[in-house]
Amino acid sequence: MDFSYSKKTTELQERLNSFMEEHVYPNEKTYEQQLNEQTNRWGQVPPVMEELKGKAKQAGLWNLFLPDSEYGAGLSNQEYAPLCEIMGRSLIGPEIFNCAAPDTGNMEVLVRYGTDEQKKQWLDPLLDGEIRSCFSMTEPDAASSDATNISATITKDGDGYIVNGRKWWSSGAGDPRCKIAIVMGKNDPDAPKYEQQSMILVPLDTPGVTIERMLPVFGYDHAPHGHAEINFDNVRVPAENMIWGEGKGFAIAQGRLGPGRIHHCMRLIGAAERALEEMCRRVQERAPFGKPLANQGVVREWIADSRIDIEQARLLTLKAAYMMDTAGNKEAKAEIAMIKVTAPSMALRVIDRAIQAFGAAGVSDDFTLAAQWANARTLRLADGPDEVHRNQIAKLELEKYK
Repeated sequence: MDFSYSKKTTELQERLNSFMEEHVYPNEKTYEQQLNEQTNRWGQVPPVMEELKGKAKQAGLWNLFLPDSEYGAGLSNQEYAPLCEIMGRSLIGPEIFNCAAPDTGNMEVLVRYGTDEQKKQWLDPLLDGEIRSCFSMTEPDAASSDATNISATITKDGDGYIVNGRKWWSSGAGDPRCKIAIVMGKNDPDAPKYEQQSMILVPLDTPGVTIERMLPVFGYDHAPHGHAEINFDNVRVPAENMIWGEGKGFAIAQGRLGPGRIHHCMRLIGAAERALEEMCRRVQERAPFGKPLANQGVVREWIADSRIDIEQARLLTLKAAYMMDTAGNKEAKAEIAMIKVTAPSMALRVIDRAIQAFGAAGVSDDFTLAAQWANARTLRLADGPDEVHRNQIAKLELEKYK
C-alpha cells in the first residue's frame, strides 16, 4: 500500500488550503452573523454561502467527492481523503464545495442507481448546487440501527406508490433549498428479510408530507440545514420515482453508506487536526502561575496523544480508502467499520483536550471547538452506532477461525 499523495491530489490540496484560508475561515463568523440577523433562521440561507459556493465553483473546487469523472473530479477514495479532510476543518466547508452530507450520498445513489429521467430531474440540479436533499431512513418508533426494523410503507397503487410513515433525523430537510427526499420503506413484508425494503424519491412539496419539527443537537439547531422529523401521510408519487426497483432498498443503503461513512471520518480528521493546531497556539499564549501552559507536562501529553490519535486514524482511513478503490466496498467492509468506530472517538478525544486547554472559552461560540465536538458526538450514532460496527468487526474476525 502506497499512501503518498498523487500529483493531482497535492495540487488540489494546495488550492483547497489557499481557498480555506482566503475565503472560508474568515467567513465562518459572517455566516453565523447573517444567520442570526434573519427573522426566521429557517427561512433563507445566509447570502455569504451562495457567494462562497460561486467562488468555489469558479475555482474548479466542486463535486470533488464523485469518483466518476463524468460528474465529479475523477478522484479515487484515497485521492479524495486528504481533500475531504481539509473541508472538514470548517463546519461550513463541505457545503461550499458541494461536498456535504447528505447530498453527497444522495448524489451517489442517483449516479449508481438512478434512471436517466431521475438524473435529469434531481441529480443535475444537485450537482449544480441549485437544490439540496435529505435522506429519510431513521424512524422514532424503530430500532433503526437495524434497517430491517423500519415500519414506513411504500405500497403499489395503480400507476404510483403510496408512502406512509414517520421519519426523523432527516438531515437537511429544514433548508429552504431542500426539494427532494430519498425515503426508505417496506414494500413487501413477506419477501426475504433483506428484500422487503425499497427506496423512492419523494418531493417535499408533495401533498401529505409534513415537517413536524426540527431536532436540535446538544442545543444546536444547525439552521438552515437542520434535522427534521417528517410525517408521510398517504403521500402519492409516480411509479417512476422508485429507485432501481422494488426490494432493492437495503442493497442501495449498503452501497450508499460505505462512502458516506468514510467521508464522515475524513472530515473528522480535519476537525481534529484544526483543534490540535488551535490548542498548540493557545497553550503558548497563556501563562497561568507564571509559565506558559505549553510548559506543563500534562499539556504536552495532550498534544502528543492528540498527534498519535490523529495519525493512527488517518492511516486507518487511508487503508480503508485503498481497500475500497482496489477491492471494492464489500471487501472493505471490515476496514470501513473500523474507521467508523475509530474516527469519531478520536475526534472527540482531541477536541475535548483542546477545549480543556482553552478553558471556559472552549465551550463558548467564540471558537469552533464546542460545535465540532457536538458534531463529532453525533457520528458515533449516525450511519450505524459504534456497537453495530464492533459486532460486525468481531463477526468477520471470528469467521477467520472457523
